[in-house]
Amino acid sequence: MKEIGVLICDEDRDFAQRLIVFLRRQAADDFNIRYFRDYEEMAAQRPLGDHLLIGMEQYEKLLGKKDDSVYAGSVHILCSERSDAYPKGSIYKYQSAREILKELTGCAEPAATPERDALSNDRKIRLKEEILKKLSRQHDESEEEVYRVIDFCLLKENQQHPMRMEEQTLLRRELFHAIRGFDVIQDLMDDPEITEIMINGPSKIFFEKGGRLYESKRTFESEERLLDIIRRIAADANRSVNLASPIVDARLADGSRVNAVLNPVALNGPILTIRRFGDSPITAGTMVEYGSVTEECLHFLELLVRAGYNILISGGTGAGKTTALNVLSSFIPKDERIITIEDSAELKLHGIANLVRFEARMETPDGVRAITIRELIKTALRCRPDRVIVGEVRSEEAIDMLQALNIGEDGSMSTIHANSARDALYRLETIVMLSSDIPLKALRRQIASGIDIILHLGRLRDKSRRVLEILEVDGMEDNEILTHPLYVFEETGEEMGRVLGSLVKKEDLHHSRKLIRAGLDHEL
Repeated sequence: MKEIGVLICDEDRDFAQRLIVFLRRQAADDFNIRYFRDYEEMAAQRPLGDHLLIGMEQYEKLLGKKDDSVYAGSVHILCSERSDAYPKGSIYKYQSAREILKELTGCAEPAATPERDALSNDRKIRLKEEILKKLSRQHDESEEEVYRVIDFCLLKENQQHPMRMEEQTLLRRELFHAIRGFDVIQDLMDDPEITEIMINGPSKIFFEKGGRLYESKRTFESEERLLDIIRRIAADANRSVNLASPIVDARLADGSRVNAVLNPVALNGPILTIRRFGDSPITAGTMVEYGSVTEECLHFLELLVRAGYNILISGGTGAGKTTALNVLSSFIPKDERIITIEDSAELKLHGIANLVRFEARMETPDGVRAITIRELIKTALRCRPDRVIVGEVRSEEAIDMLQALNIGEDGSMSTIHANSARDALYRLETIVMLSSDIPLKALRRQIASGIDIILHLGRLRDKSRRVLEILEVDGMEDNEILTHPLYVFEETGEEMGRVLGSLVKKEDLHHSRKLIRAGLDHEL
């Protein structure tokens, strides 16, 4: 059983009491809740437990105490209705008790019994079939008409089986989501703080919020319903997914990245993963504000981009490679011709008038052949680009990317999965060697002359995304690619669950020829 400690300042005491009543009523089976009137009472009842809901003033007092033993190992959630000046890190702001319950349990609705779930699900299925039957007889399927039909059917249902107003409102929203939206995951799709949704079959739904994973209590009514959602997503992206092609990559209209895997490849049912990107793109200033990079380092990267250094961005899954690529792309001079090449279009370049966007295409069962990233890179080089930006290199297109970097396309960028900056070079070697017969010495010479800078990102134990290393490629010697670190992240400690540290400059840039040619060396 998890434990919640509630420590709220005097001005928020009413809020604290409402919060405690709400949590005890809705989450009594999952949480043991204790209320602390002040810091001293909390300190006397150590250990604290799993979560701390704390007001702004008490949070500042807690920092001043410098007593790590009180909150060591706990996840701290800041909760207050009145204050807007919130610290960052593992501290989150919630405006209501319902939002907090959703954060802690993955569901903002009251805990339901199996009998209540079965009854509600049966009613929802029956009403949905009735609504779809009525809509099939009409020409107008606008949003307003769908709601009109839903309201009509709910009115009839309420006359026969009375419902509380809250149940009617919830059922109305769920029915609309089931017919026109993403069904039970629509609420997750509408939450701007959720960055990833992972569906492992119809009865297992997980989501990532604030860098942490939670399990939703919602489930799809059947495996077929989940398959309907996957097929619709694929069709909207002009892709197909079936037994013959059980794996599909696509994107939603809002730019979210989608991957789906069907039976028999996925043994525990249809798998759907949605990587979501915020409506407001993360900017250079946001990265500095979040502590992902320092201002000094960001200015250095801006000079490299403007001067036309070829940059490879590396990192693990979810490390922020695409975000970093978007930020670096914002430094490109606006008068250049840029061509972007991606599996699924995710890059958001703003302010560039001469922009060409290419997206790969999968092969379809009706005979439409695939268009690979490798083909698109060859095509891009015939379109007179100033720079080529490849979303990610993961297979045979790596050799064409290297060719592009070595024939004068200065300022090009791409991303690659790797565990470190140096490992990115080894992985690039492996990818190219698996898809070509180029000798290792010649390959390393191509890499050393084509890539100037490697920017490596990672997620620390507090789930924050940071720039961990900036490496300069220094040429070749004795058949080995030489590199040296320019900036390295050095950890200095931990405070309230937040890893402290900063990028520290290690060496100066050795190859400044491009900076001098661009007239930017004086700004370094």
